Amino acid sequence: MTDLGKLLLVLGGVIFVAGAVLLLAGRFNLPLGRLPGDIVYRGKNTVFYFPITTCILISVVLSLIFWFFGRGHR
Repeated sequence: MTDLGKLLLVLGGVIFVAGAVLLLAGRFNLPLGRLPGDIVYRGKNTVFYFPITTCILISVVLSLIFWFFGRGHR
């Protein structure tokens, strides 16, 4: 049970940090979710939104962060 507790604490911390980053991004008017290449389809009664460019940018940034911190453990 202690492993499950640790996992829940870590996941809660990750969600907290992600929320804080999104709040800060909103305060600094960063265009995350509105970058060129993000797909928005507005139909008569529906809206389809897929932020492909934002996903790629976040993936590259996280990959670089994990690569940088992973080098320190060797």
